[in-house]
Amino acid sequence: MTFESVSVVVPCYNSEASLPLLLEQLLPVLEAEVDRAEVILVNDDSRDGTWNAITQLAGMYPNVRGVNLMRNYGQHNALLCGIRAARGEVVITMDDDLQHPPEEIRPLLSKLAEGYDVVYGTPQREQHGIWRDMASQMTKLALQSAMGTDIARSVSAFRVFRTQLRDAFADYSSPFVNIDVLLTWATKRFAAVPVRHDARTIGVSNYTFKKLLTHAVNMITGFSVLPLQLASYVGFGTMLFGVVILIYVLVRYVINGGSVPGFPFLASMIAIFSGVQLFVVGIFGEYLARMYQRTMNRPIYTVRDEVGGPVAQAVEAEQL
Repeated sequence: MTFESVSVVVPCYNSEASLPLLLEQLLPVLEAEVDRAEVILVNDDSRDGTWNAITQLAGMYPNVRGVNLMRNYGQHNALLCGIRAARGEVVITMDDDLQHPPEEIRPLLSKLAEGYDVVYGTPQREQHGIWRDMASQMTKLALQSAMGTDIARSVSAFRVFRTQLRDAFADYSSPFVNIDVLLTWATKRFAAVPVRHDARTIGVSNYTFKKLLTHAVNMITGFSVLPLQLASYVGFGTMLFGVVILIYVLVRYVINGGSVPGFPFLASMIAIFSGVQLFVVGIFGEYLARMYQRTMNRPIYTVRDEVGGPVAQAVEAEQL
């Protein structure tokens, strides 16, 4: 393999039981693939003993680092924290629930070595429920609009990319974070590789249909102008509809010598145009809300504690 060092970033939430099993499978794979590897476990303010588990694992393994966030910021914010702390030339991101098999890292790195900058491990078969799968598809449609590339349909949390890409979003400070969109700011060299996707055996998913839908809305309004374009198209379409109705009324008046009778007809027209106006105003409101939140300079994340850093640095210095 052409890469000498990698950093594996794992956002952690209520994963006290799965993390030891993950590292048991992950570390041997990394040792076989690269000369130097580190694993960065970012605790997104879990409600169980996840941080205690990370602290113990960092003490057991010299190449494991832990970062403890002060509150729950979300998966992508935790990922960004780990990505900015990475020291390897390649970053690997994966979930903490054992659904991403560590042995599938090799084909991802092999594809990356072909000259790509980002490679996704697309599940051969999703291991989620029907509602979660539907919400994921909706999110990917929104992501395709935000990213402006067809690779969005193959996006996965299991991804590898060159660390230097983070320079493109080094100054990004909005509280709304989507790693996949940020990566498009640096490159268009994307690829996807089909990988195995295991069923979750420990715990339950923290992503509900509502959370995924909210994530899709935040993503499409935070990184795309499509809703504003849609509002323009809807407004233009209703204007044309109104013009057609006006022509119909005038023609009927000329031919029959009378106006169009009926209150329901007028009421329906008023309801249509009022609804369109409220819809467009709502879209503008979403964008204004995001602009307002950005002006408050809310932090993307805040770190409470870190473990494993000095030990890992000492071991790396010895290896060099």
